[in-house]
Amino acid sequence: MRQELVHVLAGNAFAVSDAQGDMERDPSAPIGLFSFDTRFLSHWVLTIDGERLHALSRDDLTYFETRFVLVPGAASHYVDADVSVIRHRSIDEAYHESLTVLNHSAEPAEYTVRMEMAGDFADTSEILRPGPRRPTVIPEPEQRRLRIRYERERFTRETCVSSTVPGEVDTRGMTFRIRVEPQGEWRVDLHVAMVIQGAGGRDLRAGIESHRQHVRQDMRDDLERWHDRAPQLVADRPGLAALYRQALTDLAALRYMPLAYSERVPVGGMPWAMALYGRDALITCLQTLPFTPELTPGTLHMLAMAQGGRLDDRREEEPGKIVAELRYGEAAAFDEQPTALYYGAADTTPLFVILLDEYERWTGDTDLVHELRHPARMALDWLTRYGDQCGDGYLRYQPRNTDSGVANQTWRNSPAAIVDRHGVEPPYPRATCELQGYAYDARIRGARLAREFWGDPAYAERLEADAARLRERFDRDFWLPQRGYYALALTPDGEPVDALTSHLGHLLWSGIVAPERADALAGHLCGPDLFSGWGVRTYAQGQRPYNPVGAHLGAVWPWDNAIVAAGLRRYGYDEAAADIAAGVFAMAETLGGSVPETIAGYPRAQTKYPVQLPEAGRPQSWASGGLLMLLSTMLGLRPCGENLLVNPAVPVGFGRIELLDVPGRWGRADSYGRERGAGRRLRAGEPARRAA
Repeated sequence: MRQELVHVLAGNAFAVSDAQGDMERDPSAPIGLFSFDTRFLSHWVLTIDGERLHALSRDDLTYFETRFVLVPGAASHYVDADVSVIRHRSIDEAYHESLTVLNHSAEPAEYTVRMEMAGDFADTSEILRPGPRRPTVIPEPEQRRLRIRYERERFTRETCVSSTVPGEVDTRGMTFRIRVEPQGEWRVDLHVAMVIQGAGGRDLRAGIESHRQHVRQDMRDDLERWHDRAPQLVADRPGLAALYRQALTDLAALRYMPLAYSERVPVGGMPWAMALYGRDALITCLQTLPFTPELTPGTLHMLAMAQGGRLDDRREEEPGKIVAELRYGEAAAFDEQPTALYYGAADTTPLFVILLDEYERWTGDTDLVHELRHPARMALDWLTRYGDQCGDGYLRYQPRNTDSGVANQTWRNSPAAIVDRHGVEPPYPRATCELQGYAYDARIRGARLAREFWGDPAYAERLEADAARLRERFDRDFWLPQRGYYALALTPDGEPVDALTSHLGHLLWSGIVAPERADALAGHLCGPDLFSGWGVRTYAQGQRPYNPVGAHLGAVWPWDNAIVAAGLRRYGYDEAAADIAAGVFAMAETLGGSVPETIAGYPRAQTKYPVQLPEAGRPQSWASGGLLMLLSTMLGLRPCGENLLVNPAVPVGFGRIELLDVPGRWGRADSYGRERGAGRRLRAGEPARRAA
């Protein structure tokens, strides 16, 4: 069985090791120390007198800090060990590791402590098969330092390891020959600076000299303030408060500051998405508006700065389009992959407008709406000018970069994710159903912004007319009367792709669904073909491509389910939404810790336990945000003018839930809910509203 991997992270910097704390290159896993899409340490192995160490215990103190207690030798020798090592590590802009050697014998002892170290500077895009590089290794024993440097034209990265005590420094690491008194201890601190050089040799990540104090104090204070600013949860159900706190902690961990930018934004998540992904960031911000609205302004600013301004087939860039991915690695720097700024996503652009409008509804921040007027209008205009590739009014995508671009430019971005119920892929350009829902919602919201804030009623009327035509056309062309649901997509010729998927919930969330169709959609979403018991599958069983371990062909995603539940509540299907929320929370409680990005879609009655997928990231920003969105959906939180409306639909078994000090334009407000059948308490004047 594969050994457990241990990680510490802060923003997009993270270190992954084995259970003893050692890092060695692994062809199947991202082992090492990473930051800004580069591996700065590929080898970091501790020995005492030439022996590897084994773990007695580990204490994960916070997301950025962990501690190992180690002894030399095999497990059978633990009871007789005369020496042990406390290995404490933490990470922020730099990586820090302290080693404390304890002599448990009654006699003085001499030990040779060795830390072997190397950096291969592999790009995260090639981490499973790193290309050949020849870093320059520079021992500097007088400075108690080892520098490992890699240069390729203007691309310069350096790993600088420094020690707080003298030792022998060579090209492969550091050696400390020590004497420890009886029952005494010896300690060394190792600091690893990850240097990214800009113009003139300037370190773009300067300011790490006070790293240890910063990690131990400032980061703890920052995490405490983060939790204090979020609403406080009081719940009858055991474990719900712990899940809530873990989700908030994960979101704090996954904030980072892009180079040449001054606000923190969410990365996608561990381990492969430790970068800015437009879709993930936008969804995470939408999910967390009732909890951590401060994530949104920086995200919208960053995405507006990176908004497309020209036509570029390799990067799939178009004027007004919102970026899909931003990377800083070597492959991006030399355009070996188009990820320095890549625009291959059809959903990020409407989601940008949706988030801007929703943020104003929650916060009343009209200044941001005025500030981002031009980017928002460019995004709205992109829907018609570039998004409508067939001239039939539908938002479509077709990869223009056929060498290294993304084939499916929606959240279901695996190559074979868009297929009919027999497994046949439709031709390009593809008009998937949820894109039409997002485009509809973006136009409705853009019309409100234009009318109420931008002083342009004519533009608002045009957007509303476009939205109305899209809704009518969508219901006519996508509806499958024989099956009772909307098609997954349309081909360029208007032929429906007849797969049954969780996208039905996205349509409800967007509001594009005709009211008379909602009953059928809710029935499918809660039926056994889509609902596994842990959540709604991406792709319904009973269709040929269905695969319970297929990421987009049958697996269950918490963030997807949060959208589905919110959509069901929008159309008044409170019990169905509560059942989905209960399934996802049961999965998260059973697994414990950070909620995984996705789990297998096996029926709950069959496996009795959520089956995790090895490729699923954990933690992930939109998975953690999905739990928060499910919580707000259970309580029915919705801004209405200067008030917070509360309309609970709490699942059976959850008892009473209180979410106190919900931030918004009203200041702070409290919300309460009880499980179905146990009565419901609302604040005075707050209607129990059934959405139409």
